[in-house]
Amino acid sequence: MLGLLFGLIVLQRLAELVIARMNKSWMLKRGGVEFESGHYPLFIGLHTLFFLSIILEWQVVEYKIVWLFPVAFIFFLVLQLLRVWCITSLGRRWNTRIIVIPDEPLVFRGPYKYVKHPNYIVVFLELFFIPLMFHAYLTALIFPVLHLLVLSVRIPAEERVLRKGSENLN
Repeated sequence: MLGLLFGLIVLQRLAELVIARMNKSWMLKRGGVEFESGHYPLFIGLHTLFFLSIILEWQVVEYKIVWLFPVAFIFFLVLQLLRVWCITSLGRRWNTRIIVIPDEPLVFRGPYKYVKHPNYIVVFLELFFIPLMFHAYLTALIFPVLHLLVLSVRIPAEERVLRKGSENLN
């Protein structure tokens, strides 16, 4: 059962990359401009290593805290609802890259009405709770911290682009 769950999570992330690629194409056709993409491989590397780390630790860790799975799973399900809320609130403008369409206003609906970068909060928490479901305790400690390090580059990059304003992008 855990193997199936793991596979579904990986498939979900791959599907999101496909959606992001389609949204990128749509945005570029509408005059969108991509900015500060140099750090993007850090995201891909982080998430790839995250899943590999879970697999490795899941296979070698002998100790299991059985009661932790249901707790982590419930948090995971709530986080999936929040994740979908973030993605659907941005609609076709949701992306894993920094792309801005000139003269389009920023989105201030859904969770973006309350928090500037809600998706990053969700991902941070996922990087903690997903490994707990698979008894990958070290992964649960390391990858949220690594995510914060990547965000220390990503969020300032997004803020610089948004501060310029879409009217000054060309």
